Amino acid sequence: MIASLPMYDRPALREAHDRFWAALDLGLTRTDPDDLWAHWHDPELLFSQTCGLPYALGLHKHLTLLGTPDFDLPGCPPGYYNSVLVTRGEDTRSDIAAFADAPVAFNQSHSQSGWGSLYSYASARGVTLSHLIGTGGHTASVQALLEGRVDLACVDAHTFRLICRDTPEARTLRVIDHTPPTPGTPYVTALPERAEELRSKLRAAIADLNGEDRAMLCLHGLADVSHEAYLALPIPPDP
Repeated sequence: MIASLPMYDRPALREAHDRFWAALDLGLTRTDPDDLWAHWHDPELLFSQTCGLPYALGLHKHLTLLGTPDFDLPGCPPGYYNSVLVTRGEDTRSDIAAFADAPVAFNQSHSQSGWGSLYSYASARGVTLSHLIGTGGHTASVQALLEGRVDLACVDAHTFRLICRDTPEARTLRVIDHTPPTPGTPYVTALPERAEELRSKLRAAIADLNGEDRAMLCLHGLADVSHEAYLALPIPPDP
């Protein structure tokens, strides 16, 4: 069997994540997969975390939901998250229509927070973004913005909060808006017969977090976001 915790594993959080992993008591070493798609499709996957869009795109056929972390994001119900639309502090544009022909960063085409939310937000306002740049990750999108390679970035709000905590330069950036909340990044297993056991371990590990680790991880609980809520996510076209 294999297991991982690939989302939000920033260097500053590594020790807190290690203690959370130990508290889960899975009896496995945490892997760091190079190919997440192959990892999530492995029939021996005991425990991992994925994104809502990949789950809706097909992972739901192979994986069982265990629960969704509650990061206590402003304006979001438990287990939901949103994205921030971020530009440089000196950029005076405040409407996405003004960025229609500007370079706009997203992380990956199968990311709900980086691409799905951005596409839905722009489409709802009748805006077509003509100069999209995939960066490979939210941190890379923020870096591209800081370096002037893009004018706008769509970034997972939880990730942006963590980046701003670790990176003083990111605090100079300006949020022009938030996307509507969507189901967050769920914990999953390929072994449905172990699901109840794993849910119990998750709840216990989250409840037992010390105050410092809870604050570091912004992990406040385990929410029960339904399978149907994930499958209701709009599927965007490829950028």
